Amino acid sequence: MKSAGVEFFTGVPDSLLKSFCAYVTDTCGKNHVIAANEGGAVGLAAGHFLATGKPALVYMQNSGQGNAVNPLVSLADSDVYSIPMVLLVGWRGELGVKDEPQHVKQGKVTLSLFETLGIPTEILPDDEVAALELTRKMVERAKAESRPVALVVRKGLFAEYKLQNKKPDIATLPREQAIEGVLRALPKDAVVVSTTGMISREVYETRERLGQDHSRDFLTVGSMGHASMIALGIAKAQPHRNVYCLDGDGASIMHLGNMAIVGQSGCFNLTHIVFNNAAHDSVGGQPTVGGTIDLIAIAAALGYDVQPLENALRLCASVLNKSRPVFVEVKVAKGARKDLGRPKEPPQMNKALYMKTLADV
Repeated sequence: MKSAGVEFFTGVPDSLLKSFCAYVTDTCGKNHVIAANEGGAVGLAAGHFLATGKPALVYMQNSGQGNAVNPLVSLADSDVYSIPMVLLVGWRGELGVKDEPQHVKQGKVTLSLFETLGIPTEILPDDEVAALELTRKMVERAKAESRPVALVVRKGLFAEYKLQNKKPDIATLPREQAIEGVLRALPKDAVVVSTTGMISREVYETRERLGQDHSRDFLTVGSMGHASMIALGIAKAQPHRNVYCLDGDGASIMHLGNMAIVGQSGCFNLTHIVFNNAAHDSVGGQPTVGGTIDLIAIAAALGYDVQPLENALRLCASVLNKSRPVFVEVKVAKGARKDLGRPKEPPQMNKALYMKTLADV
C-alpha cells in the first residue's frame, strides 16, 4: 500500500485482518486511526483525501459493510463527491468455508453488495507477487477513476503477526470472573442481553459452569454496538421486568448515540453494564479509546443513574427503587482463556427459548 502511494490507514479491527491491523498499529503511528465504526473510517478517508489529494486505506470486516454503505454511496460515490479510497475487507462467511452463524449471510452477499454499490472489487490472491501487483493496480484505479475500490481478503491469507505495542491493562480483574459475579447476583426474573464477541461467549460458558440454563440470555452474536437498543426494546415492552445489557467498550463506543437514547428513555428497569478493557479483544486486542475517555461522565451527562456495580445489583433487585436507567462501568483485564467455547445451540433456538421466558409474565 505504501509503495503504491497510500499513506493513511483507518478502520475497525477484524479477526481475519488482525495480523495486518496489528502491524499497521505498530508501524504507522499518527498515520493510523482506529475508528469507532466503519462509516466513520470512510469519513476519515474522505477528509484525508480532501486535505492531501491522496487515497487512504479503510480496513474492516465484511460485517462492517452495513456501517459503511451510507458514506460510501452518499459521500464517496462518483455521483456525489467522487472520492478515491481503498477498502480492505475480511471475508467472514466465505462460501464453502465453515464460520459462525452471524457471518453466513454476510459472506454470501459481500461481493454482490459491492457490485450493487458500483465499487470495483477484487479478491486478494495468496501469491505475494500477484498480491502486490493487484494492490498497486487497484490503488491506481481508485486514483484514476476517483472512486472507492475494494480488496477482499480470505481467511488465512496473512502471515501471523502479534501486536507489539500493547497498552497496559487498565485493571486486573478477569472479565469472565466479573461476568460470573453479575450473573450470580441477578434477580431470578431478570433477563440479559449480551453483546457480540467474547462477552456473549463468556455468558454462555458461565451459565454452563453454574449448571444454569440459557433461557434468560439473548446472545447478540452479531450487530456490534446494538445490544443496548435490543435491551431497551425489551425494557419498554415489559416495564415490570429487570433487563440487563452486558456490553463492551468497543461495542458501546461504536454506536455511542445509542447510549443517549437509553439514557433519556426513562426505562427504570434497564441496567447497562459496560465491561471496559480498552481493547477490541475478539479481533486481536487493538486498542479502543475506552482507556482514555470517561464513560462514567458520559453516561451521567446522557441521563443515566450512574452506580458502582454493587449498588446497581442491589437497586435492581426491585424495579421500584429506580427512576431511570442505571449505568455501570466495570474495568477488566484484556484477554480470555484459550479454551473459551462458543454457544452450542443455533441463534434461532436461543431466540425461541428467550421469547418463551419473556412470554412468562
